[in-house]
Amino acid sequence: MPTVREVVMNLWRDLGTTTIFGNPGSTELPLFRDFPADFRYVLGLQESIVVGMADGYAQATGSAAVVNLHSAAGVGHAMGNIFTACRNRTPLIITAGQQARSILPYEPFLFADEPTELPKPYVKWSNQPARAEDVPGALARAYYLAMQEPCGPTFVSIPVDDWDRTTDVVPPRTVSRTLHPDPAMVSRIAEKLDASTRPAIVVGPGSDRDGAWDDVVSLAEKHEALVWVSPMSPRCSFPERHRLFAGFLPAIREQIVQRLQGHDFILALGAPVFTYHIEGFGPHVPEGAELVQLIGDPAVAAWTPLGTAMVCNVRHGVRALLQQSNPPHRSTACGRSAPARVSDDRTISIAYLMQTLADSRPADSIIIEESPSSRKTMQTYLPIERPRSFFTCASGGLGHSLPASVGIALAKSASNRVIGLFGDGSAMYSIQALWSAADLALPMTIVIVNNGGYAALSEFTAHFNVKEPLGTKLPGIDFVGLARSLGCEAARVDKPHELGPALCTALASTRPHLVDVIVE
Repeated sequence: MPTVREVVMNLWRDLGTTTIFGNPGSTELPLFRDFPADFRYVLGLQESIVVGMADGYAQATGSAAVVNLHSAAGVGHAMGNIFTACRNRTPLIITAGQQARSILPYEPFLFADEPTELPKPYVKWSNQPARAEDVPGALARAYYLAMQEPCGPTFVSIPVDDWDRTTDVVPPRTVSRTLHPDPAMVSRIAEKLDASTRPAIVVGPGSDRDGAWDDVVSLAEKHEALVWVSPMSPRCSFPERHRLFAGFLPAIREQIVQRLQGHDFILALGAPVFTYHIEGFGPHVPEGAELVQLIGDPAVAAWTPLGTAMVCNVRHGVRALLQQSNPPHRSTACGRSAPARVSDDRTISIAYLMQTLADSRPADSIIIEESPSSRKTMQTYLPIERPRSFFTCASGGLGHSLPASVGIALAKSASNRVIGLFGDGSAMYSIQALWSAADLALPMTIVIVNNGGYAALSEFTAHFNVKEPLGTKLPGIDFVGLARSLGCEAARVDKPHELGPALCTALASTRPHLVDVIVE
């Protein structure tokens, strides 16, 4: 009979998951004995980096990625990005080493006490198999659950001595994972949409994840509906230069109602209704407006505070609405106007940085962002025009997007230039990811928006009546020195006339190239 290791490797090979992201410890080593030549092991220098890289890789490929962590301490290090993977709806199979079964009663060094409880509630399923023979079946179940809509991470704790035990072969299976819409509900929603006089569409990350980009554009054009992006969306789900694109909803209840004023029908596609960041009061939508939500997550549909929710894959739901809706003639709607060009000055403004990057970057490039204080300006001056070409973290937890950009570049750099856009504070949460980018020789560009601190907190000082927040200044960090010490090319820019050439050099590099941009 084959060993657990042989069965698992064959299963992962059949499922197409031959890239393993990890940071190995002692209890993981037996997994790698006679490591197959057709598998790839991607090393991260800390467990949170490992999960972030796997998250980006899984989002870019659309398939589950395998993560290998070390017992309790390693899983603990990784929890921030496990939380983000959960919010991102990213399919991950997270494995963690455990000490040998025979010594678990004696609380050995580097074992995990109650290992299945540690990653909860941010995994869809958590298991330590009762027997070594059950490990392949548990990993198969973890894969199918991770890929089932709504996708998300799963977790399996594996004792170190399980890998060399013998077991039965576990063949791969075909498991349906797409949620189809209810035809009767589609008919009712189509009637309401047709009867509205001024409909609006709010797109969320589910639209991009479900491949609904072109169908959403067709639906908006058919109904002359203005399109807004849901608050804090981690994906782009509508072309931001389209005439019907209205802008981005803020994460504040009263301001959302103000933005949507005048619309009598609001169709939320793949979006929570709504994600708020600070406490608000009053209605969730304008008075007299009817809300309908198409969402792939029944849990989100359950907490939505009002309206009608249909749980389904967004692409299938929108296509069904396109077939059944027959709207009357409506006057042409117009979204937001293009901003005026920003001129250079003695210092580099964030707007000038974003505008210059928009001018310089290839049209098919992919943007990965984690610069919260710059996001509003980025949304104005760096429009995204293509599906699956913008990623950021859905959780708000820093330290995700720099390693995620490495994972995305690993999956996409042969066809698309990957550009990471990170605040100086954000970058320091996961700066070790630059080593993995250099080790993999990935042709990617990393832009540091360096304002010398955690500037995003300044937005909340008035709300919380704080005159000056403590612990928000970050002087003296040498990003060029850090990048070069980790194997990347790097340059520092603090004058507007230097910015364009520096970005062009970085975008043409065949290796990871960091540009530290000092902004006012």
